[in-house]
Amino acid sequence: MRDWLKSLPKAELHLHIEGSLEPELMFELAERNGVSLAYESVEAVRDAYAFDDLQSFLDLYYQGMAVLRSVDDFDDLAMAYFRRAHAEGVVHVELSFDPQAHLLRGVSLATQIEGLRRAMRRAARELDLSTALIMSFLRDRPAEEAMQVLEQANAYLELIDAVGLDSAESGNPPGQFAEVFARARDLGLARVAHAGEEGPASYIREALDSLDVGRIDHGVRCLEDPELVARLREAQLPLTVCPLSNVRLKVVDGMTDHPLPALLDAGLKLTVNSDDPAYFGGGVLDNYLACHEAFGWDATVFKALARNAVEVAYMDDARRLDLLARIDAL
Repeated sequence: MRDWLKSLPKAELHLHIEGSLEPELMFELAERNGVSLAYESVEAVRDAYAFDDLQSFLDLYYQGMAVLRSVDDFDDLAMAYFRRAHAEGVVHVELSFDPQAHLLRGVSLATQIEGLRRAMRRAARELDLSTALIMSFLRDRPAEEAMQVLEQANAYLELIDAVGLDSAESGNPPGQFAEVFARARDLGLARVAHAGEEGPASYIREALDSLDVGRIDHGVRCLEDPELVARLREAQLPLTVCPLSNVRLKVVDGMTDHPLPALLDAGLKLTVNSDDPAYFGGGVLDNYLACHEAFGWDATVFKALARNAVEVAYMDDARRLDLLARIDAL
């Protein structure tokens, strides 16, 4: 099954590029930039990947990104992930980045976007990997700051495919960012938001109503609200579920406890993604394999999940039709 799942053309729709920073590259970039790390070795970093919740992960996540300083750093980070993803049969990646976390360290928006876009162009050329860029706002920072970043991004709108909302969910309802997302809509940007991971199902409803998002990142707690489930099913609004992430962050106790089968039985439009693969136990292929092992899903289910991701991805129609044909041909 592993070989077949590897051959299946897969799209990654929920990927934080900073969360793809493997410890080896972290140390390489720290040495390049003269950054002192809190860990003595690659092994010490990996030993720290025992998280109690989302916040304990974020504490390490923000420490790790301190090594990202230059255009070359962001290019190297993204290309390292693109190569790993390509080797696992991923054909399309939508990478989120957190501009505020870098701006607060004095790294310009131009540096971030130029480095990521350089890698995205190389991935298309060298790996036949299509990509899209999502600029995410930190929900535990002020909405006014997010609006300032959005206005600063005006000069780069042709390079940004969507805006998102991420970081610590508990106590940070999406409605606080309604004006920011309305402005993004006016600028012609697609909109996504994390909701219903650690936060309640009401945050999913709020993201739909207040932010007018086209898909929900995570969304696993929608099952707490049957009316919401019916709404998501009727609209076929995509959920970008990240099962191994949910296990590592104690959203669920283990893979066999994950609500994915119930979400599937409810007729929802699901996709399977990695979230932060360096920290959560692997990329898209590992997440597909974990689902196969936990739920016994067969090729028919995985082809449907792969089709879902391609159908809702930010890509041109010619690419979409080509990838769908490649999935159907398996």
